[in-house]
Amino acid sequence: MDIPDPLRYLIAVGLVLMLVMLRLDAERFGAAEYDEATRDGHLPSFRRRMAWYALGLGLVVAIFMVHPSPQRDLFLGSGDRLATLVGGLAYGFVGALQAIAFAWLRYHHLRLPEVASYPGALVNSLATAFIDEAAYRGALYGIFLGAGINPTTANVMQALLYALSTRLGAPGRDRYMLVLALTIGLAGGWLTSATGGIAAAFLGHAVTRFSVFLCTGHAGQVALRGREREDIENRRRVPEGWRVIGNRGE
Repeated sequence: MDIPDPLRYLIAVGLVLMLVMLRLDAERFGAAEYDEATRDGHLPSFRRRMAWYALGLGLVVAIFMVHPSPQRDLFLGSGDRLATLVGGLAYGFVGALQAIAFAWLRYHHLRLPEVASYPGALVNSLATAFIDEAAYRGALYGIFLGAGINPTTANVMQALLYALSTRLGAPGRDRYMLVLALTIGLAGGWLTSATGGIAAAFLGHAVTRFSVFLCTGHAGQVALRGREREDIENRRRVPEGWRVIGNRGE
């Protein structure tokens, strides 16, 4: 039996809300910005991260299957191929430059992580970027436009919701990452509207996210100034020219 289009629209909206709730819960799964060791040095659970990726991708596929016209109304497609390639590469180039500039200003060098962590970080960057773009720049943005909201207002709304969903504005977190999330949301929404699909926004977002990891050693939770491991070690180190007399315990 065919499902009437209005009901399919409502089901798709419900699935989108589930995606937003999943994004809000990324910290519990140790995914997205939280795919890195906790303060006590423990790595996030591999199974939980995989579950987050699988749930997110599954919900995106379900929205694509349920909605009557996901490519046209929800931008769940590649859009114009040439514009997608040019726009996505330009976005990624700017995203990589800002990551380098931020690391240089914060650490005065590129804080490259261990090579062994690259594969997991790459998977996290790709999966998170796809889920984010499909949920916010695709489905949510398309729903706002379908409700008759002005494109600029709709873009700002989805970007704000995205920035809040990352929880990067919580106390004790670097505000630059929150501004970066908001910028990613706005730039991705503009590119999606310009190209007719989320592919360009996905490409630029993935490059930006991976560049932040390569330059800072963090998936997105950059430590506050002076609170990195090496900063703490430097404060504990005996100043040059000083000599320790007796036991350190004394």
